[in-house]
Amino acid sequence: MEPTNVHDPEYYHKVVDCQYACPAHTPVPEYIRLIAAEKYTEAYMVNWESNVFPGVLGRTCDRPCEPACRRGRVDEEPVAICRLKRVAADNKGDITHLLPKIPTKGNGKRIALIGAGPASLTVARDLAPLGYEIHVFDEQIKGGGMMRSQIPSFRLPETVLDEEVNNILNLGIHQHFKTYVSSLKSVLDDGYDAVFIGTGAPRGRDLSNLPGRAEGAANIHIGIEWLASVAFEHTKKIGKKVIVLGGGNTAMDCCRTSRRLGGEEVKVVVRSPFSEMRASPWEKEDAMHEDIPILDNHVPISFVSENGQLKGMTFEKVHAVYDEKGKRSLVPTGEPHVFIEADDVLVAIGQENYFPWIERDLGIEFDKWEMPNVNSTTFQSTNEKVFFGGDAALGPKNVITAVAQGHSAAVSIDLYCQGKPLDVRPDPFTNLVSQKMGIHEWSYDSIVADDDRFVVPQAAKAVTLSDRKKEVELGFDKLVGFKEAERCLNCDVQTVFTENRCIECDACMDICPTDCITFTVNGTEEDLRTRLKAPSLHLNQDLLVSNTLAATGRVMVKDEDVCLHCGLCAERCPTSAWDMQKFFYNTTKAHHGCSH
Repeated sequence: MEPTNVHDPEYYHKVVDCQYACPAHTPVPEYIRLIAAEKYTEAYMVNWESNVFPGVLGRTCDRPCEPACRRGRVDEEPVAICRLKRVAADNKGDITHLLPKIPTKGNGKRIALIGAGPASLTVARDLAPLGYEIHVFDEQIKGGGMMRSQIPSFRLPETVLDEEVNNILNLGIHQHFKTYVSSLKSVLDDGYDAVFIGTGAPRGRDLSNLPGRAEGAANIHIGIEWLASVAFEHTKKIGKKVIVLGGGNTAMDCCRTSRRLGGEEVKVVVRSPFSEMRASPWEKEDAMHEDIPILDNHVPISFVSENGQLKGMTFEKVHAVYDEKGKRSLVPTGEPHVFIEADDVLVAIGQENYFPWIERDLGIEFDKWEMPNVNSTTFQSTNEKVFFGGDAALGPKNVITAVAQGHSAAVSIDLYCQGKPLDVRPDPFTNLVSQKMGIHEWSYDSIVADDDRFVVPQAAKAVTLSDRKKEVELGFDKLVGFKEAERCLNCDVQTVFTENRCIECDACMDICPTDCITFTVNGTEEDLRTRLKAPSLHLNQDLLVSNTLAATGRVMVKDEDVCLHCGLCAERCPTSAWDMQKFFYNTTKAHHGCSH
């Protein structure tokens, strides 16, 4: 193998698995160390720089960072990264003086944001400090988009959402709420220098062709529309027997909300096997904790009504069969159809985009699914002045993905307004600094704690089920937050190897607790992975390979996959060939000076 190019910042970025997996690439170990040091405000601002909504995401994030967490490879459970974010948010001080300052004189450019969800608010947050005049339009009475209309208050208190939305809107943003944009052409005709569309995926999928749909229409509701109606207090009750169709997180929100609005027998019915439901595992657990059964492998056959009144639904039982390529088919079991009683049915089987207000003669191309053709890097449409982001751009995802796309779109809008090419993107900000304080001391806590993952406490079920706005999760207190933070392995503190200092004494190899270091003759990657001291199980994690060493002609090979970043190799090394260096990676943002 060729020596690893450690000068490419993406190499060490990939080693910080949690940050690499986060769509917004939040510096996770950095803010976790700050939490352990009780620097909650600083930890919050590290989050705010990247993910914009720490208090919201500390409660509702889909947590792509946690399955990637290296702790999960040496322990049963990863670090509770998401809930630690909430610790910072719940304990921060006043951040007013830390927010960006808005120039007294603008740059003369006006930007329209259609929709006030997470993607649009991210664009506003990034561009307003650069002097752009930002106008945001939304038909709701407040900002937040789907965070307000689709995430129930028992998961996300309105006070938390209001605070973080207003932190952005108060940056001199021109607000046009209770305003439905019915024509993109009219917006473009108003002379904006660029338009960003972040309207989400506002239409829930229906089962309009299922027999009985029309007869039972009065008691059959589209999940996201029903959740919005509850959020804005238009709907305050539901029948005692409720069926929720669907296996995603929206279905979990629907069934749990139903329990709080009078549903006594609430059932989730899903086509797929339980293990293949799209809902996050913790969302399924919370639903079942609230006495909501999940019936998998049931395909809806019909709605059943009598005298114009919905009575329930019939289902066909199926089981999953997989072909040689792993493609799944749902095959009927041959059992009799199942009838389930229901006073109301909530359909939560997916969402789709809806752009009736975008004229088709504006140069914006749409594909066969009526989705705009958007560049996945720049988020520019085929009309150079119009950009998309969030669910409106590439389909429904989640809040953190919308934020990441908002950052990218803001960079593009800034470049576009300066007349610069959009494909020449500014580099991320990176840094690599030694943590050495002495022969055996480091500026970070290198001890690997042996605690198991701590459980987040919840309010009593009897209390939360009787109050729709009572938050279920109570969050970690400061002490438990500290203990959970100590479980982090500091994966951003890299093991940096300097070949010309190595005397090949093998001391580092001997002391390594996971046998991730091997000195051996070079070979192909496939060959080297078979000759390491410890099995190389995750092929998507790189090997750190040195240049040829002078004394023996061997190379040092380190499997980044299982390294604990404990620093023992650097402590034992008699020549300082190993050093522990903190790697900081902050993705490009428009407000990071890319306009200079």
